[in-house]
Amino acid sequence: QVRLEESGGGSAQPGGSLRLSCAASVGVFEVTDMGWYREPPGKSRELVAVISAGGGARYADSVRGRFTISRDNAKNTAYLQMDSLKPDDTASYLCMAKVFDRVVITAHWGRGTQVFVSS
Repeated sequence: QVRLEESGGGSAQPGGSLRLSCAASVGVFEVTDMGWYREPPGKSRELVAVISAGGGARYADSVRGRFTISRDNAKNTAYLQMDSLKPDDTASYLCMAKVFDRVVITAHWGRGTQVFVSS
């Protein structure tokens, strides 16, 4: 059974920083891509950043240069370092992990962690 556990959300002032973590428990299966999406209040889910098992990363234009995604493959854990935070970054941040069970690759989601940016 696949389980994703997110941590690190909270409140920050504009210009501040937060770091999110997502630990994936996947048993004997293999984790491919890991990433972060977010749901701003009243808006649809949007991509924030995704990183492959090889370390290749891509970012939403709105966060490029401010956020950095990384991962520890040995721990099946992804991190999102968020710097220069803006009020528009306020959202529920959800971890995503694609898991290969030897047959198919399936995307799994965490429950989300809240980030609130305000002065």
